[in-house]
Amino acid sequence: MSGKHFKGHEVSCCIKYFIFGFNIIFWLLGVAFLGIGLWAWNEKGVLSNISSITDLGGFDPVWLFLVTGGVMFILGFAGCIGALRENTLLLKFFSVFLGIIFFLELTAGVLAFVFKDWIKDQLNFFINNNIRAYRDDIDLQNLIDFTQEYWDCCGAFGADDWNLNIYFNCTDTNPSREKCGVPFSCCTKDPAEDVINTQCGYDVRAKTDAEQKTYIHVKGCVPQFEKWLQDNLTVVAGIFIGVALLQIFGICLAQNLVSDIEAVRASCLFT
Repeated sequence: MSGKHFKGHEVSCCIKYFIFGFNIIFWLLGVAFLGIGLWAWNEKGVLSNISSITDLGGFDPVWLFLVTGGVMFILGFAGCIGALRENTLLLKFFSVFLGIIFFLELTAGVLAFVFKDWIKDQLNFFINNNIRAYRDDIDLQNLIDFTQEYWDCCGAFGADDWNLNIYFNCTDTNPSREKCGVPFSCCTKDPAEDVINTQCGYDVRAKTDAEQKTYIHVKGCVPQFEKWLQDNLTVVAGIFIGVALLQIFGICLAQNLVSDIEAVRASCLFT
């Protein structure tokens, strides 16, 4: 076949290095999340007492960092090495794993819409469980305080939910100074105050309902969260659609790169 040149398939450098560059950022973020999670876990002494993992009364926010960081690390590693080394096995793992995550997100969204009342009950149960463990975990405490401050709420459906906590309940046998109170994050803020008054919620639930409204937020976090979703529906939907499109784009790019690599290898076998 002299005088004729066979032009075989070529691996697209643009796709290859785009996937590599995107995933190296993803991988570094995963390492950062894992590092923060392990550091926070170690600071609380969980690593020195593994049995305490099963004794947590509420949700430990450190798990968010560990699980998110672990998934990002695995996906980023597979995408980086798969693209750089043209490893079809890692690229297929990357695209399949990303596809599974996309499918789970889609399923969760549909189920959340269909079973929204059940989701509301589970959210109430979840918040109340964490109210019970409010003083047991500093990260959980900070998360609850941030939630109540951000949404101007108190408890799951109202301030009386804090009766579930042994430090804040109104029983006669409660010796705590915080008896019949709420955390400072439930309090209405005075713009003139520069320093947070951490004792502003003391004895507030011993007052009448009308008086409580002048000191604390009386609405629960579940209805406030629903209101926030309704007010920001466009933004929330836009974020979810953007993430979904990014995942689909990543899957398509990985599949195209796999096809290019396999086509190049096949052409090499016949030349």
